[in-house]
Amino acid sequence: MATYVLVPGAGGRAWYWHRLVPRLRERGHEVTAVDLPAADDQAGLQEYADTIVDAIDGRDEVVLVAQSMGGLTAPLVCDRVPVDLLVMLNAMTPRPGETGGAWWDDTGQAQAMADQAAREGRTLPAEFDLRDTFFHDVPSEVTDEALAQGEPVQAAKPFTEPWPLAGWPDTPTVFLQGRDDRFFPLEFQRRVVSDRLGIPVDEMPGGHLVALSRPEELAGRLEGYRTRWAV
Repeated sequence: MATYVLVPGAGGRAWYWHRLVPRLRERGHEVTAVDLPAADDQAGLQEYADTIVDAIDGRDEVVLVAQSMGGLTAPLVCDRVPVDLLVMLNAMTPRPGETGGAWWDDTGQAQAMADQAAREGRTLPAEFDLRDTFFHDVPSEVTDEALAQGEPVQAAKPFTEPWPLAGWPDTPTVFLQGRDDRFFPLEFQRRVVSDRLGIPVDEMPGGHLVALSRPEELAGRLEGYRTRWAV
């Protein structure tokens, strides 16, 4: 039995994983979805990492899955406690010394998002649209439930701190990307991940929120990685 520890993106809500959790438990694993202190103005990357380390609580056979902004924090956890496998899912890949705030311009994310929209014949809305960018492939009832909770609060501190590691941890790492992600397009991620980690990017159908849109397929992908890579 493995322990899956699921790290959400900006806003830090464990709820993001609620459709995936039962599918992993059905396969006989322990699963912990982490709530991060995203609304706390005093909480930075180390406090996020503390929260995840506390959730791991000495368990072994850990598969750590990091969604989006969670990519800034999960490697810090791997540097502190044993993790068998790190899965970066539609994630931000930081460089040593880079702030999360600088990551966007450093990687060219905004231009990549605009170029992807143009290739698909879409016009980006004048104001950021959660439904259009994040929920375009999520079932309507799940989207309604998410938006009824209100937009999650994300304090700025984690984006202002230089990424503290000197390099990527030794933990085996795989990168899985939704090929329909409008926020972090697939080819953008291939470029960034190749440059920064030197590993390939696997792809699956789905947008930025694949744990909400395709939880069964995601569970299968994670299980495939676990059996192949985890010790």
